[in-house]
Amino acid sequence: MSAKQAAGNLDGLRWFKSSHSGSDGGDCVEVAAAVDAVYVRDSKTAGGGPLLRVGRGEWAAFVAAAAA
Repeated sequence: MSAKQAAGNLDGLRWFKSSHSGSDGGDCVEVAAAVDAVYVRDSKTAGGGPLLRVGRGEWAAFVAAAAA
């Protein structure tokens, strides 16, 4: 899988947390889909921490492998 740190204006992204995440705000990741990529961030540093940018094809392969 290839990934690189995100750059540019990402203010319009809509972030989602897994439905398996607890409501107590524990250790979670959030994802947001853009036209050309999927972005991943740590929910504890939302808005101020680093983002991981993954191509949509690579993300689909990751999700399929995780589901298997």
